[in-house]
Amino acid sequence: MAEYASKDAVAAMAALARAQELGSTVRDGTKWYAWYQAIFGGAAAVMVLSIGLIGGPYGVGIGCGIWTTVIIGLSVYAARQRVARLGFQRRHASLIIVWGLLYGGVLSAGLIWFPGVVAWWVPGALLVALPGLIGGYLETRR
Repeated sequence: MAEYASKDAVAAMAALARAQELGSTVRDGTKWYAWYQAIFGGAAAVMVLSIGLIGGPYGVGIGCGIWTTVIIGLSVYAARQRVARLGFQRRHASLIIVWGLLYGGVLSAGLIWFPGVVAWWVPGALLVALPGLIGGYLETRR
């Protein structure tokens, strides 16, 4: 009878060690999303500044070129990650929705009422970058 108890204890200890190892792997493997969000926010700010402050079609071309390159890179990077934290889809959808609303508001108002006005575009770029920067900060705290 005692040998069964000792085998059960050994099996339980092995399972506990495996669970701790997997938990550590998941925690370490999900750090990528904090970088993803920070890069997303920075690229969004650069795009808004390019569109708002560089005249003519050049600003749009430069901003959208940088944005497209960064989004393709981030998409490939995200697809190669093995682990995502529980609730990832909800947080990522929130990032995209909030960013889209801010981007649309800053861009619309800026192009209509403040074309080329640095006092509008710099704070607007920072505002558009905030969802990614705040999300990245919050992700590091999880």
